[in-house]
Amino acid sequence: MSNKRPTVLFQTEGSYPYSGGGVSTWAHILCTELEEEIDFQLFAVTGNPFVETRYKLPGNIKDIIHVPLWGVEEPVEYFDNKLPFSSHVYRKSRTTKAVVKKVFMPLFQDFIKCLKDPFGDVLFISDTIYGLWKYFQWYDYKITMREPLLWVEFKNSMSTQFESLNIEEVGAEPKVFDMTFGMRWLYHFMMPVASPIPREIDICHATLAGFPALTSIAAKYEYGTPGIVTDHGVYMRERLINVGRSDMPFFSKKLLVDLSTLVTRSVYYTADQISPVTTANQAWEMRFEASEDNILPIYNGVDTDLFKPLPKPKHTKDRPTVIAVAQVFPLKDIETMIRSCKEVRKTIPDVQYIVYGSLEVDKDYVQKCRDLVDELGLGDNFTFGGFHNQPNMIFNEGDISILTSISEGFPYTVIESMSCGRPVVATDVGGIRDALEGCGILCKPRDPVDIANGVIKLLEDTQLRLELGNKSRDKVLLNFTTDKSVKAYLETYKKLADKPRKPLKEQVKSLSVLALLNHIESMDYEKAS
Repeated sequence: MSNKRPTVLFQTEGSYPYSGGGVSTWAHILCTELEEEIDFQLFAVTGNPFVETRYKLPGNIKDIIHVPLWGVEEPVEYFDNKLPFSSHVYRKSRTTKAVVKKVFMPLFQDFIKCLKDPFGDVLFISDTIYGLWKYFQWYDYKITMREPLLWVEFKNSMSTQFESLNIEEVGAEPKVFDMTFGMRWLYHFMMPVASPIPREIDICHATLAGFPALTSIAAKYEYGTPGIVTDHGVYMRERLINVGRSDMPFFSKKLLVDLSTLVTRSVYYTADQISPVTTANQAWEMRFEASEDNILPIYNGVDTDLFKPLPKPKHTKDRPTVIAVAQVFPLKDIETMIRSCKEVRKTIPDVQYIVYGSLEVDKDYVQKCRDLVDELGLGDNFTFGGFHNQPNMIFNEGDISILTSISEGFPYTVIESMSCGRPVVATDVGGIRDALEGCGILCKPRDPVDIANGVIKLLEDTQLRLELGNKSRDKVLLNFTTDKSVKAYLETYKKLADKPRKPLKEQVKSLSVLALLNHIESMDYEKAS
């Protein structure tokens, strides 16, 4: 490895540093533990611009490029604020209708082809994404994407696609309203593709194979910058679950899934290393054509000196207590957790469940859960504790912990509870089995009776509870420590930093992208900027 200190572009979505949760915990640990070895620039995609940092950032985080997908119409205001205002004006002035029609329209037509066939040639998809990025380095995003010619192309192309489908099976044909929202989604979700890439970046590290990683694709093409993707929960699996649960029309569901699919496949295709936090994710990654040779799992790790067994505090000492740490939103299936509490109460009347975690992620769902607690008469047994300022103390408040998610990666809450010597009752999804097998109880998702039986078994059998608690702590010490996890990432960064740079733009085959590159070269825009 060279003497130069590597700089990593660390790409997040809806998490670090503006929101809590398992991914943010992992990100903060990684950045903090590598303060002496690695510099980071955060590329943080959020839902809106009005966010505040939730963490005290270490000194090696040198910059934050904040990209809000909603609440702004001019993305350049946020991630391109280092350029002088005159440069923005110049970029707008040269973005004419003629340029959009001649230079951008062929790219956009290829992008629509990819959208209609997201499992098509992944090289063509990746070339097209790079072409979009390259175009927006010289032309204005808003003026281009608001050009009526694009709307007509999108509407006609989508209408033609639906003519070949069985309307009785997929529902009504898309209305103009659906099409309008579809184009609006493209405008907002694709904003990261307009972001410049800092020249000093040595490695791109995406925390999911989604929209923030569009910059990884562009960096690989433009500079040959190597990239790594860490899959916590598999992005496409969770996208399918969320879309499936929604009441959107078929057109909207298909558009979101297809857009996510083409992005995910391109991210995997261009990544040098794909590191799921559990081996359970590998099957999903390979389903979206990740190369098996590039998959190297790296488990999350916990600070076992901080998360350690302690006696229960006074306020829970004399009552059987089940602790959950989870943001209250549908993927965590808190409704099933509540129903399991009702079942447990039939055997253990004074049982109490305490859920610690954000109540702001999905306020409608929070209210739905509160209403269910009232409906089942669980006011004395089920409590929403909200934010807790000492996460290392949470699990020691209980006898056991619980997780009822319908989708997971390798959740911190499980190994943190295990590190505290508190056995876990959890649904058998994602990588939870990797952690709990042999030292916890795995249950069927969405099955409150099965989950309740696991809770009752541990609360009533003190010897078993203590035995599994000790085994849990031992398993964490052996396999899931912070040191092991951080060391694996540091080795990866060193390996990627030394990798020869081979810009993929030298291998572009897409005619629209080749035409764009020739156009830019002929106009000599780099000197003009």
